[in-house]
Amino acid sequence: MDDVAPADVLVVEDDPDLNEMIGAYVRLAGYGYRPALDGAMAARELGSRRPALVLLDLMLPDMDGFEVCRRLREDPATRDVPVVVLSAVNETESRRRAQELDVVEYLTKPFDPDALMDAVQRHAASR
Repeated sequence: MDDVAPADVLVVEDDPDLNEMIGAYVRLAGYGYRPALDGAMAARELGSRRPALVLLDLMLPDMDGFEVCRRLREDPATRDVPVVVLSAVNETESRRRAQELDVVEYLTKPFDPDALMDAVQRHAASR
């Protein structure tokens, strides 16, 4: 019998401990976890294998999450990958920009683990 790897979720978060903690919730939700600590790493991961979902922080050291999302949307291979923003930024302007980039959900930090796992299951399963 072939082992089929679970669909994976790309977690783009620059804090390594928080990235790992979010990854633990992703695994609890039944998905594979792939970390990226900055926008360049996220771009490499997106180019190597298409994820079922991207959990995206907006404040990254090399480029903001909006730029990561814009690049993801411009690439035909990743254009329709669902993106959930997970950010400490909770401003109307940020939410508007996220909506313009077809972000499927906008969660704020500190996040509710149940809400995070629910979002992962809802949006990754749609792939």
